[in-house]
Amino acid sequence: MIRHIVIWTLHNPADAPRFKALLDSCAQLVPGIVEFDVGIRQAGLEANADVVLMSTFTNAQQLEAYQNHPQHKAVAAELGTMRSGRYVVDHTFDSGKSAA
Repeated sequence: MIRHIVIWTLHNPADAPRFKALLDSCAQLVPGIVEFDVGIRQAGLEANADVVLMSTFTNAQQLEAYQNHPQHKAVAAELGTMRSGRYVVDHTFDSGKSAA
């Protein structure tokens, strides 16, 4: 399994709901997506970023298929105009154990 975590800061934090909606449109693009969760900064909770995606893929090929999917590429281009920073961590883990 591969965990794909992406964290963004936005030029305008008020754009976070639109950013989330665009990301959510990619949740079913390939069959190897096991988990796809988008969160946005919430008042009263600690955060130094605006949006986070935590997704899990069955293998590296499915992550690559997701990243190269035409809809994902179109969404990524639109998101790119809204973001001021982007951080990514991909890591493998044994699905029989906790990914933490």
